[in-house]
Amino acid sequence: MTFPLPDSSPATPQCSAKGCRADAVWVLAWNNPKLHTPERRKTWLACEEHREHLSKFLGVRGFLKDVVKLDEWEEPRPPDSPAG
Repeated sequence: MTFPLPDSSPATPQCSAKGCRADAVWVLAWNNPKLHTPERRKTWLACEEHREHLSKFLGVRGFLKDVVKLDEWEEPRPPDSPAG
């Protein structure tokens, strides 16, 4: 018999920086043009302390597309999806 594992996800989104467990404040939208279509956006989350470091990491590679406050972020819809 198997039992479900307890939900270990945090109650609030956390920073994507390695080892950081702080609440996320920023969304860093990015894509790797060698792997992703131009409209595709991957996201990392950042706390205040790690926003600049993570942005620079993505920026020097040409991956960073946008930095938006978490409470203002809206997931982009695919072009053919209905508004809603």
